[in-house]
Amino acid sequence: MPAFSRHLAHWPPGVPTAFDPRTTTLDGNLAVSAARAPDHPAIVFYGRSIRYASLHADVERLAGWLAAHGIGAGDRVLLDLHNSPQFVIGYYAILRAGGIVVPLNPMVKADEFAYHATDSGARLAITSQDLFAQGAGPALRGGLIDRCVVATYSDTIAPPPDLPAPDFVRAPRVLPEAPGVIAWHACLEAKHVAPAHGRRAHDIAALSYTSGTTGQPKGCMLTHANLDFTAAGSALWSQFDASTVVLGVLPMFHLTGMQSAMNGPLRLGATSVLMARWDRALAGRLIGEHRVTTWTAITTMLVDFLADPDLDRHDLSSIRRLGGGGAAMPAALAAKLEQVFGRSYVEGYGLTETAAPSHVNPMHRPKAQCGGIPFIGTDSRVIDPATLAELGPGETGEIVTHGPQVFAGYWGREAATQEAFITIDGRQFFRTGDLGHYDEDGYFFITDRLKRMINASGFKVWPAEVEALLYGHPAVQEACVIAARDPYRGETVKAVIVPRPGARATTSADDIIAWAREHMAAYKAPRIVAFADALPRTASGKVFWRKLQEDEDAGAR
Repeated sequence: MPAFSRHLAHWPPGVPTAFDPRTTTLDGNLAVSAARAPDHPAIVFYGRSIRYASLHADVERLAGWLAAHGIGAGDRVLLDLHNSPQFVIGYYAILRAGGIVVPLNPMVKADEFAYHATDSGARLAITSQDLFAQGAGPALRGGLIDRCVVATYSDTIAPPPDLPAPDFVRAPRVLPEAPGVIAWHACLEAKHVAPAHGRRAHDIAALSYTSGTTGQPKGCMLTHANLDFTAAGSALWSQFDASTVVLGVLPMFHLTGMQSAMNGPLRLGATSVLMARWDRALAGRLIGEHRVTTWTAITTMLVDFLADPDLDRHDLSSIRRLGGGGAAMPAALAAKLEQVFGRSYVEGYGLTETAAPSHVNPMHRPKAQCGGIPFIGTDSRVIDPATLAELGPGETGEIVTHGPQVFAGYWGREAATQEAFITIDGRQFFRTGDLGHYDEDGYFFITDRLKRMINASGFKVWPAEVEALLYGHPAVQEACVIAARDPYRGETVKAVIVPRPGARATTSADDIIAWAREHMAAYKAPRIVAFADALPRTASGKVFWRKLQEDEDAGAR
């Protein structure tokens, strides 16, 4: 059977359906950008602009130090930092030395840090002074790692910044006193020369760990070629160039932030305006002051941004592209975004295992609440998860994907890697574990995770669909739908609601239920509504529905 092609009739004008990516490494891309435009700003961080020449020089110096201390081809290095110039320099220095980056969520605690160190086999870490005590410090004392480079964010901000930088960014340099600790600035001042490492495009660049919502986190082996492909493809898709200015607020340890705010812009020689922590007022100010042209954001972030009572004071006119993924964009929120920005929110879909996008909506013909069409050079299908038979338009099944961005497998888990793939037409397709369907135009709609379906009296309810509808209620700021046990229906629909400010006093659970029954089929409408001040989130900032589901199941026992 030929590759999936019904979407090609709606392919974005001027974008190739396939291309041959560079055969260089990611650090090679940075070297090219620095050589082409050494004085162009690469990073802006709380008032300080860092030129490409300076960024590349720091990468070279840190890479030299790493190489001098035993980091070579294939060695793993833990990178535990907030969004910052140090994250970018550390990431590229590890690659330049020939190593493999193991990016960590800066929220990890000692046990989680220890798990990643042990699973990856990393013996060296790069962290910041504010995170040392909760992660690298215990690992160093316990002998799990041998050395730790400790950075200070205030070394790379304007003195003093007139922007509301977080306290941990403003903090002066205070080096932890522990054996094996070396200060970031000392590594750079040593001026070691980085040797040639001989790495190639198909060598592993990063071990990015899955969120762990389906068990122990697994390290996804992503090659330089995997990461470079989606970085290059996204630029072609969105028509980015060196004049692009990105707002880098999604965490860069996660693939979406890593690609949209770092690897993509640096490949182009563009500028990334970084934020170490989300701050809606600061985001609006940075967009206006730096004439940000593109912002990749998740739904929950945009909900908060639009809730800013002072939103009108910001000049948002420079934004040319607003997009993201992770969850379907509710129609009510999309309409508000278009009103505020004058741009449609362009949705995409991807996973850690696909180095971010495997599907994106064409900018000239997006569809709402839709993952989009298969990305450049990508073949996707929908299969019955039980029989593995391929399904047709409108039939819900598991999405499987084949393309240059698909990862090389799970680190140290051969069986899990084998289970993650299926052969179709002689090619290996990654089993995403996500349920969805495609329409007659070849656009893919993500219904839910494979195991998240609610079975209410035999009716299948997809929580993401109910959540999207609930956003239309004027009192709902955020919603997460889970299954609750029901003696008659087996399972019933429960909605956990974060109300808009001031709405809780005038809105009851019965009000939400009654509204839902008016706006969706009876079997989909929540029978139970609970209010919460906030929803739990995964490492990447998505709503952690599984945590709510596990708490609900535990309470029913």
